Amino acid sequence: MYRALFPSALHTFLLISTFTTIVSAAGPDGKRTTKCKVKRKDSQGVLIAQNPTPAQNAAPSPPAQTTPTPTSTQIVNGNQNETLLTFTRLPPFDYQNRKVRGVNLGGWFLMEPWITPSMFEKTGNEGIVDEYTFGQYQDRGYASGLLQQHWATWYTEQDFIEMASVGLNHIRLPISYWSVPIDQDTGPYITGAWPYILQALDWANAHGLYVILDLHGAPGSQNGFDNSGQRTGQPSWAYDQAFLDRTLNVLDAIGRQVGDKVEVIELLNEISGFRDQQWVDAAKRFWQAGYDRIRAAAGGDVKIMIGDAFLGVHSWDGYLKSGQGVMMDLHVYQIFSNDELRRSWDDHVSFMCNRVSEFTSYTSNNLWLVMGEWSNAITDCAKYLNGRGVGARWDGTYTPGGGEVLGTCQGMTGSYTTFSEDYKRFLRKYWETQVSVAEKVNGWVYWTWKAENADDWSYQKGVEAGFIPRNPDDRLYPNICG
Repeated sequence: MYRALFPSALHTFLLISTFTTIVSAAGPDGKRTTKCKVKRKDSQGVLIAQNPTPAQNAAPSPPAQTTPTPTSTQIVNGNQNETLLTFTRLPPFDYQNRKVRGVNLGGWFLMEPWITPSMFEKTGNEGIVDEYTFGQYQDRGYASGLLQQHWATWYTEQDFIEMASVGLNHIRLPISYWSVPIDQDTGPYITGAWPYILQALDWANAHGLYVILDLHGAPGSQNGFDNSGQRTGQPSWAYDQAFLDRTLNVLDAIGRQVGDKVEVIELLNEISGFRDQQWVDAAKRFWQAGYDRIRAAAGGDVKIMIGDAFLGVHSWDGYLKSGQGVMMDLHVYQIFSNDELRRSWDDHVSFMCNRVSEFTSYTSNNLWLVMGEWSNAITDCAKYLNGRGVGARWDGTYTPGGGEVLGTCQGMTGSYTTFSEDYKRFLRKYWETQVSVAEKVNGWVYWTWKAENADDWSYQKGVEAGFIPRNPDDRLYPNICG
């Protein structure tokens, strides 16, 4: 992005920080299965999760005293005897005939200040504005402890249970290059997220959610946004072939290590092709090279996702058309300029409906098309959405396009309890509009499942408040775009 929990009788188990190899084997039907060793100890389930082998150059586990234990809500039946849990890989998703209905797990393995403002504010340092400065301007042990706690608690298995319960079939999981355990220069970034990423993949698989594993941050920054890991006015990824090569090495490792555990690998999020031709050329080289790397490392079963690099999908007509299992990711927001923000509620709906022909004409002659990021937000009011310490265009506290004030942020973001009934009705209509358009092609992935204080962006809170339906098939405006 640019840019009440459901009741459960499930017990909570502790995932210990000592990792051992999960057994992988073929079952009698020929399908690959994964077995996790689970032991009972003092009536508390202990799940022993996978550890990367030495050949994968995994980062060592952090010290036990600073490592929180991720939780699992997988029910384990048994007593003092060892029990085996078996997870069967999901059957391939039929992208030709089914619709992707998914949600992004934003801010987990690549933090964004607007999603979890508390993580940045608790540092007491206003110069910490992204994950780069999070590791640069703090004691590394302290920063690592904060991140370990965040990785262990921001999402738990309960979130995956809830996502599946509201009719979603995919998650898009953004990760960073420095989280992938290979021999590489990670600069000031804090490493160590990989075991938690593996746990997330297992949770998704266990609850019927297909995974789009999205490389969201690359060396040198592919766009300069804080969601790449480094907020900078001078991103350099496209200007140094070494950065592209390092990114390809990361993709190679992803393909080898988890290519058989995810449904889609997204080669890189939001390359800023709008900057100049060198960025466009770099994107074209990189998509092809990344496709080749994943196919060599992971084979032909995993699907591959590329992006439009902010150039529009028809800028890529014919590109990778001969590739196997390739899809295009398009991000749609109407809030990052004053012109977009001036639109009335009806204008937002009409603008989206008018994109149907653009979408369908692309897919009819090119790749599958998934609207991989979008939200219900119609303002940029969410705190830190434009960056930590930066205000909003909407209320005139951020003025890149002049000093225009379009409205107050009160009641437009934050807790949905402050939203008017008219606003919530519109949010439902806007959600249905965007879903209807995206399902004219291959589907959608909403940004994001949750945020600390921006319910206009939260799928979870939207369901709770009623402006997102519990079942995506339930429509109050079934013919919204005609």
